[in-house]
Amino acid sequence: MASGIVTILIRDNRMHFEILVEDLSGKKALDILIQKIVGAQHTYNIHPYRGIGHIPKNLTSPTTVNTDLLLDQLPIQLRDYGKSYANDPTKVVIVVCDLDDNCLKTFRQELLRVLDSCNPKPETRFCVAIEEGEAWLLRDIPAIKAAYPKAKDNILNGYQNDSICGTWEFPADAYSSEAQMPSERNLGMYVGKKNRHGLRKSLRI
Repeated sequence: MASGIVTILIRDNRMHFEILVEDLSGKKALDILIQKIVGAQHTYNIHPYRGIGHIPKNLTSPTTVNTDLLLDQLPIQLRDYGKSYANDPTKVVIVVCDLDDNCLKTFRQELLRVLDSCNPKPETRFCVAIEEGEAWLLRDIPAIKAAYPKAKDNILNGYQNDSICGTWEFPADAYSSEAQMPSERNLGMYVGKKNRHGLRKSLRI
């Protein structure tokens, strides 16, 4: 799922993480996982958006029309975090988004360009899911089966970790019938709710 190992230095003193994620289904997964990752002694906020959007061409005067899209708002958000958290290494911004059909190298350079436009820069880490965050869920077959007992085993067992396979379409193909499939419009929210119990039972972090 990830573009590489994202190292976050957990210091001895208490730290705070501001986590920006592109959709509600991503927040649902992080609600379960993040405390196990950073530890109970640290604090965090998770901010979901309504899609990934696009990085504005003009980083000095970005548009604010698409206020609910992550990348559209990223220059403003990072600039504000930079001003609020200047010279404070205990505050870290984590941006979680999907690679989709983008080139990883180019996309990473664009994200770093946004960060470099900030003065001062907030301490920031970019977590890029290949090709979508839902790929992480596909690694846990027992959780999927707990959420969707009638899902087709032959399709689920054919998944290769971190493969480019059409991550959104892959679990849809595993449903036994179209009647069990959530609509495209609300799939993200549906997966988050249905897998919440399965994830809690199956994950060992």
